[in-house]
Amino acid sequence: MDVSAIINPLNDAQRLAVSAPQQAILVLAGAGSGKTRVLVHRIAWQMRINHIPPQNILAVTFTNKAAREMRGRIEDLLNISTRSMWIGTFHGLAHRLLRQHAKQARLPETFQVMDSDDQSRIVKRLVKTMNIDDSKWPPKQLQWYINAQKEEGVRARHISDHGDPYQRQMLAVYKAYEELCERSGLVDFAELLLRAHELLRDNRELLDFYRERFRQVHVDEFQDTNSIQYAWLRLLTDGNNNLFVVGDDDQSIYGWRGAKIENIFNFRQHYPDHQVVRLERNYRSTGHILKAANTLIAHNDSRMGKELWTEAGEGEPISLYTAFNEQDEAYFVVEKIRQWIKDGGLRSDIAILYRSNAQSRQFEERLMTTAVPYRVYGGLRFFDRLEIKNALAYLRLASNPHDDASFERIVNTPTRGIGAKTLDEMRGQARQQQRSLWQTAQGMLEQRLLSPRAAGALQGFLNLIVRLGQNCADMALHDLIQQVIESSGLLEFYKNEKQDRNEARVENLEELVNAARLFDFDSLSQEDGETVSELDIFLTHAALEAGESQAEPEQDCVQLMTLHSAKGLEFKLVFMVGMEDGLFPSLQSLDDIGRLQEERRLCYVGITRAMQQLFLTHAESRRLYGKDSYPRPSRFLREIPADTLQEIRMRASITRTPGMEPTRQTALSGGGRYRPGQSVGHEKFGEGVVLQTEGEGDQERVQINFRHAGIKWLMLAYAKLEMLG
Repeated sequence: MDVSAIINPLNDAQRLAVSAPQQAILVLAGAGSGKTRVLVHRIAWQMRINHIPPQNILAVTFTNKAAREMRGRIEDLLNISTRSMWIGTFHGLAHRLLRQHAKQARLPETFQVMDSDDQSRIVKRLVKTMNIDDSKWPPKQLQWYINAQKEEGVRARHISDHGDPYQRQMLAVYKAYEELCERSGLVDFAELLLRAHELLRDNRELLDFYRERFRQVHVDEFQDTNSIQYAWLRLLTDGNNNLFVVGDDDQSIYGWRGAKIENIFNFRQHYPDHQVVRLERNYRSTGHILKAANTLIAHNDSRMGKELWTEAGEGEPISLYTAFNEQDEAYFVVEKIRQWIKDGGLRSDIAILYRSNAQSRQFEERLMTTAVPYRVYGGLRFFDRLEIKNALAYLRLASNPHDDASFERIVNTPTRGIGAKTLDEMRGQARQQQRSLWQTAQGMLEQRLLSPRAAGALQGFLNLIVRLGQNCADMALHDLIQQVIESSGLLEFYKNEKQDRNEARVENLEELVNAARLFDFDSLSQEDGETVSELDIFLTHAALEAGESQAEPEQDCVQLMTLHSAKGLEFKLVFMVGMEDGLFPSLQSLDDIGRLQEERRLCYVGITRAMQQLFLTHAESRRLYGKDSYPRPSRFLREIPADTLQEIRMRASITRTPGMEPTRQTALSGGGRYRPGQSVGHEKFGEGVVLQTEGEGDQERVQINFRHAGIKWLMLAYAKLEMLG
């Protein structure tokens, strides 16, 4: 392949980034500017022009989906296999490193990766066995604390409580959690990164080997890195000029989960001999949308600065709709969607974006009422489903009997007569004796500490796991899983379950067998001589996949999602709803400059998801979390240039109510039932007089002056008014 094949498909800025000399490169890639293309072509340039072998290239992404896409595009561009390349997520690559050097990392060879749900179970168990008041120290908060410390590279032994009783208790749980994980051979997501960093930091010979090996390191979504991820990158590159990072400070929206926007600013200090390349040409959105995004984000301080532009023309102005309430907002959005579909548009080209998950209900109800197919993006993935996690727990325990999280999950699933009292006693002894639950169970059976019924049930469970463990080496993975779901009783349990989901659960278990049969083990690169079993590869794949909130492609349907979930996606028609102060930006950010700037970046991300049409909506009144509010329009709306907006209003004419000033009345097709001056009754507000009406059909609403309750707007679809006289 010659230079032209790599360079010709690129614009000038992309070419500059791809062909830059061997030095530290920071590519500031605006939304829709082709950052993945730049990464792929940069890797191709290194291999074909600079003659760097594939095994000397490391590429880090943030999702498994992005890693798969990068592999596929490299293979298509260069017509080679990427098997020898290290391409994957931070967690996936850290896991690979730890598998190869488990002993040096002070881990058992059979260590298991647990997902967030398994971690939560362990923390809850510790809270219970340590007799901690969970109203003062909620398990969720303790889990967050543990992960936050690890993401900063801090172990429990490094932290002082400074005489604070609250901090002392948090540290006690962190320490107990570390001890339990060490005993059980369990590694959580944050531990993967921290342990991988410690492995290289504490083993100079190993560090030198990997510094020599990875002559070029590439990082996607650099603005989303946390402290330990950036520390790992710096350790691996040693400040040398072999780091190529792509990111966008204007799209840093994950500060709440540990991402450090400071990393993208500190890059210039830590790599003095660096070059910055800006990708500003946008291939996604129209001119009006980009002007709105550029002007909005310019209100943030400390930006590295860039201006998105396009050759696609101005396009349609952004539409702004002021709804009466959240129901009116949902009516309006769904009617616009129905019109889009009627005009030949696809439902899958539409997204409704909101700040809080609680906002989705009104839209879901209206979409269901109008028979418009939809799905909530980021719902439970396959490996997150209850029945799948239970089946995988049997496999994990068969592979590593000291996996306490899996032991607890399935010891009585399906129910086999091992009661809560027995489990509590087992947990207490395990903690007291610093042993795994498996070892404790064996000891209690040998010492005959259980009733005959409980002892028989527990012994039967242990025998089952031993048999499964013996079969791990001899059976094909899909046959082993089939045996697990049958011999464990899971299949029969879900077949007999008297719930609506029982059939789906059985189908999912059968699909797990099929997934194992079709699993492409070769796609997960391994070093020559690696002896990781297919079972361990599959279990790790399941744990890492469960950690992502990516959605699978499905039927043609409208997509509902939070603004955070929308990052990296694009849609022809986008609705950003709930644009109100206190909702978006969030209430917590209104008095915090740092948080407010991140909310503004989130708004920027939302706007730049739109390709052709963008609707912004807010409501005059909203009931959310069980409370009524009358919010102000979002301050972000005031930061968008007026010449990019068109305000949508109802068609109105002037009418005069007897004894009142002239008021606005919407022209109704066919005439409405309620006219100004009409006396009406309402079961809650009593008698009143109609002042004006607005809207038509399902969206018709009336303003009524009630004798005792005052003036109120009501939606006719819900008001149940009675005409009087």
